[in-house]
Amino acid sequence: MTAVQICALIAIVLMTAGIYWLAYRNGFSNGLTEGYAEGYSEGIAVQSADKSEEIRNLTLSLNQVQNKQEQLYDFYKRALEAAQLGEPARITLLEIAEKLRIAAETFAAFRTGKKLERETRALRDQALAIAALLEPADQENAA
Repeated sequence: MTAVQICALIAIVLMTAGIYWLAYRNGFSNGLTEGYAEGYSEGIAVQSADKSEEIRNLTLSLNQVQNKQEQLYDFYKRALEAAQLGEPARITLLEIAEKLRIAAETFAAFRTGKKLERETRALRDQALAIAALLEPADQENAA
């Protein structure tokens, strides 16, 4: 091989490598870059969808906890109001029970008042039971 042929062969190899590099860089590489960008944006969309579902589940859990807290607070307020009933409420209940006893005896005198007598005695028993519940609470507070 002559020097001219060797130079031509080197030029052909360099030209082929240059054309291959340009084709790879401009043609194949664009597809690769576009695919990478599309995959990246799709991955971000999947992550945000997963996070939005997780956020929705956490929001639902928070709402349930808030509702439960409100129910417990209402129960606490009722218990606090019931605990504040003291000796005046017990005395009032005992007075009501005494008046119901008198009413029951009055209804017992009438023949048509048997049902009223039974109802009045039942109400009296309930009032006495509530008054008995209030009495130990006052003794505990005094201690």
